[in-house]
Amino acid sequence: MRQLYRDVLLILNAQNSGWENMKSLRKTKFLVLAPLLLASSLLAQEPPAAPVPKVAPDAAKQNPPRPQDSQIPPSQQTPTDSQSILKINVSYVFLPVTVKDGDGHLVPDLTRSEFRIFDDSVEQRLEFFSAEAFPLSVVVLLDNDLKTKDAEQVESSLSAILAGLGSNDEAFVCRFDSNFHPGKGFTRDQDKLLTELHRTRLSTDRPDVAGPDPGGPYSGPTINGQSAVSPGAPPIAASTVIIGEKSTKALDDAVYEASQLLKDRGRDRRKMIFLISDGENGKTNHYTYGNTVKELLRYGVSVYSLGVGGGFYERKFSRLQSYAHDTGGDVFYAAKRNSLESLYSRVTEQARNQYTLGYNPRGNDKAKDYHTVEVRVRREGLSILTREGYYSVTGPR
Repeated sequence: MRQLYRDVLLILNAQNSGWENMKSLRKTKFLVLAPLLLASSLLAQEPPAAPVPKVAPDAAKQNPPRPQDSQIPPSQQTPTDSQSILKINVSYVFLPVTVKDGDGHLVPDLTRSEFRIFDDSVEQRLEFFSAEAFPLSVVVLLDNDLKTKDAEQVESSLSAILAGLGSNDEAFVCRFDSNFHPGKGFTRDQDKLLTELHRTRLSTDRPDVAGPDPGGPYSGPTINGQSAVSPGAPPIAASTVIIGEKSTKALDDAVYEASQLLKDRGRDRRKMIFLISDGENGKTNHYTYGNTVKELLRYGVSVYSLGVGGGFYERKFSRLQSYAHDTGGDVFYAAKRNSLESLYSRVTEQARNQYTLGYNPRGNDKAKDYHTVEVRVRREGLSILTREGYYSVTGPR
């Protein structure tokens, strides 16, 4: 009330003091009331709404903004056909295919449209194609029961295997005789691999010359250990009773065990067994040839055989040829150390530089366990190496 009374007195006095006093009063009242009016106005306003983020904080953490493709390393960019092989449904069938011309040279310039695939005689739609070189997973499977001369040639040439392996390839060195002898495991370290190859020693206990014929000087039919031709002749000495040249070598078992080492290697790798042997195979195997091939086909393992010694002339390489043919690999022959060393690179080059074809089987007999496969090319005069079938599996092949 007192403040109101004072304001009235000031107004009355202003009327008596003239215009200058009134102007002074207005100025005074404005200076006093302006801050109060401004404060009241600010208090009466609503606080501005916080800006809504375009991406929720949690989502931003889970899905950070994607940088430009030019800033992404090639391994993280949109995958090519060969990279997407890891993400394709396991029902797909993948076929490594080698194509050669009439002179045996690799043909590297075929396109997707030049290939045709038949599954159980039903033509399929090619859904995956790659001509890119794949890294290798190799089991080097060495015959540990060669003749002395052959063993020495193989042993002295082993370090040359490195010439055919790249920095992304991996190798596992194993030996076999009547048993399977695995090495130290897969390695990509070429220094370690070279050391292991240098330290690999093959048995040289087997003689180069075969023993005498059964019966020795008393060859021919016998009755109770005596010659039927010369009755009364002395019995055959035990040292001359030789059971032919029957081998106790378990080649089938060794290939089977090698396939088990490779079955879990990635589908983005070319899986192969490099079998170096004279081809002899005994009857003491636990696994049959059929069971072994089934495992090789089930896990997409190809066998590349390198025959050494005189097995070619003695027709003992048939097992090596069969494994190579039935798994889409190849077979080579070497009689000298120099030819061995040159063949190592040739084998790995061929295995790495294959076409890879993939398709989802349609129209075939789903009830069958084994399915036949045929690959054709439209270009004439070429030969094709690939597996001739596959076994249905629930896992990757």
